[in-house]
Amino acid sequence: MTNSYLHHQQPEFWTLQWPEALKRTTYVTTCTIEIQHDENGLHAHVSLDDDSILGPGDKMIVQGPLIRLSFGESCTLHRGVKIIRATALERLWIKVASYFELLELYEVSFTPGKLP
Repeated sequence: MTNSYLHHQQPEFWTLQWPEALKRTTYVTTCTIEIQHDENGLHAHVSLDDDSILGPGDKMIVQGPLIRLSFGESCTLHRGVKIIRATALERLWIKVASYFELLELYEVSFTPGKLP
């Protein structure tokens, strides 16, 4: 593992002291944006150039002017990006809340008798 990878990882909630659980860290890095607007669809993919990993609750704000493409165009851009890391408390809340959101996707039905 590289030092940049270790620097950008958020420690687990239960290993932190209380004031550290409320700290939000931010940093600026660069990213590559690939945008395509054609008959197959409209999509944009953003990948961080320093290979840092975003976790639950992290926010990413791409810097620079608005990007507009006409139909049939595609482009690849390099821009700055501001990463706002979630606090350990926010991460814990998102992990707990995500289990309840997942339960909404389950559908259970009981049919009488045997299925053909």
